[in-house]
Amino acid sequence: MRLSEQLRKASLVGAFFVSAFFAAAASAACSSPGPLQVQKVAQVIDGDTLRLVDGRSVRLIGLNTPELGRKGRRAEPFAEKAKRRLQALVEANGGQVGLHSGEQARDNYGRWLAHAFDSAGNNLEASLLAEGLGYFVVVRPNAALAACHLLAERSAREARLGLWRQSPVQSARSVRQGGFALLEGRVQRVERNRGGIWLELEGGVAVQVPVAALDAFGRGHLEELRGRSVEVRGWVIDRARRQGSTPRSRWLVQVSHPAMLAETRN
Repeated sequence: MRLSEQLRKASLVGAFFVSAFFAAAASAACSSPGPLQVQKVAQVIDGDTLRLVDGRSVRLIGLNTPELGRKGRRAEPFAEKAKRRLQALVEANGGQVGLHSGEQARDNYGRWLAHAFDSAGNNLEASLLAEGLGYFVVVRPNAALAACHLLAERSAREARLGLWRQSPVQSARSVRQGGFALLEGRVQRVERNRGGIWLELEGGVAVQVPVAALDAFGRGHLEELRGRSVEVRGWVIDRARRQGSTPRSRWLVQVSHPAMLAETRN
């Protein structure tokens, strides 16, 4: 039975079982794109990061969970729950995970970028996404499970589980700080330069699609978004802080995969 059919059937069962059904269906459907390396986990750092017994840190691909409280800052909603859930999944698998490296195997912090699976082949990122405990993200070239992860998140979003109980999508006009966000706004202008194609949203938010990613989006499609409303997700950068001056669009979101930018119905 296809995952989409399983999810439709899930809507017919009691609300008490929906979260578990979504998680099981989604994680089972996201099969490993290749061989796994079985590793022992020393510590679950947060909802999307593990530390192995050999000292390496692993950043899970396709998932961004809310930030834990640090340096006097309060934890974001569901951050602790996401960490506890990942910890439970690891413990249920005897403290081990099967890891498959991304095409890009390291991030800027030196962490191992990988997908994690239990001994039954269930994908741990999909489990958290299907329970509404994290946001789907995809950064090229690590896109092997992007379609599956997006479907897992969509199931939680439609069922209003976890983070989706109240919509986390904010207006582009309301951005006041950097960090991960889901934004919605109307595209006021579309421009192209050596850096790629730029969509300027209302509220001083610029969305950059780099040159290397243009073929995946379709150049004509991006230009057709002028005047339309879009939802974009990613890490908001304060360009004023970076450049020391305030550009026309102060806030920047860079996206490299079409799943991070979608036209809305508004």
